[in-house]
Amino acid sequence: MEGYVKLYEMLESALRQAGEEAGMLLGQGLSATLTDSLQFTKTAYFGDLDDGVFVMSVESREEYPGQIYLIFNLRDAILMSSLLLGIPAPRIQEKRRLSIIEPDDIDAFGEIGNMINGAMNSTFQASLTGKAQLKQKGSKKYVPEIDPLTEEEPLPDGDYLMFRARLEMEGQEMHHLDVLIPLSLGNMFDPPPERPPEPESEEPAAAVEEPPAAGTPAEGRPAAVSVAAAEPGGARAAAAGTTGEDMVVIFEDDHEDRLQLRESLGFTGFKLVEGALNADVKDLFSQGNVRMVLIGSEDADDRELAVCIKINALRQEQPVPIVMCAHRWTRTAVLKALKYGASDIIIKPCDPDELAAKVKRLCRIPSA
Repeated sequence: MEGYVKLYEMLESALRQAGEEAGMLLGQGLSATLTDSLQFTKTAYFGDLDDGVFVMSVESREEYPGQIYLIFNLRDAILMSSLLLGIPAPRIQEKRRLSIIEPDDIDAFGEIGNMINGAMNSTFQASLTGKAQLKQKGSKKYVPEIDPLTEEEPLPDGDYLMFRARLEMEGQEMHHLDVLIPLSLGNMFDPPPERPPEPESEEPAAAVEEPPAAGTPAEGRPAAVSVAAAEPGGARAAAAGTTGEDMVVIFEDDHEDRLQLRESLGFTGFKLVEGALNADVKDLFSQGNVRMVLIGSEDADDRELAVCIKINALRQEQPVPIVMCAHRWTRTAVLKALKYGASDIIIKPCDPDELAAKVKRLCRIPSA
């Protein structure tokens, strides 16, 4: 497929990152490698399907409105969701063989979808100078010859750009992920080259209106409003749509380390909510307005980093500061922690003064 070089490069980078992060969350090496791009009609694409698929919708907002569709082989979706749920391998094989997808699978796969959406969102915003914002909207199953193919289902009729990524996981047979973008939206993301200018006519050219001076709003368009002076706590909470008491969430398996963190955070006056590393992030976050997260561990290995990834996927539109605490840090672990969303790190046992300084800085708490 000619053109769309910029769009291909954005998706290539985003899917590579998404594969790494999803593999970290699943505890399995996973790669997503973009291999091909084609243009299809919706009818032609679904007419060639021999197997069931899981269709995930992502909404594009801001200056590039529209819908993007991530299409997974149904058995791949069952595998990844089952791994996230900790289902035993024999049961996973049976579910894949029979294409059994349950409500828990759909919820679990939503978390993986959030992660993929987060990787795409960061890449698109960086490449398109903040003019695009992506948000996962929902998902649905489609099985050929069982589910109806209509004008709107499982996605609207029309012409689509398809970008295909090969999925690979050690010890597992996987298929591919297809990213379908409506042609009209693809042309907004990556406009085709402009045609050569038409020869000038001999008629006098119309007067060209001068653009408004810098800092002057164009007619009919409101001037930008500065929000720099807004109170950080209240403005952030309002933007996030959160309610309730300001709080710090602690993820830590070790009871003694958890107690020490609680004592060190007492000066904040925030509500302190805690759970083990495998605690339900959404449940803990629902208990108030999260101002900061602490993740404690021994070695800052993949299990702890997966919590960091999950939090950032959940809060991609309103990021929350994360501090990771571990007894042993390597240079690689530090780089991974920062790459996957940690705001700062600290060595255990946490020095109360050092922790207090980080909390004050990240939560913008005035010093006494």
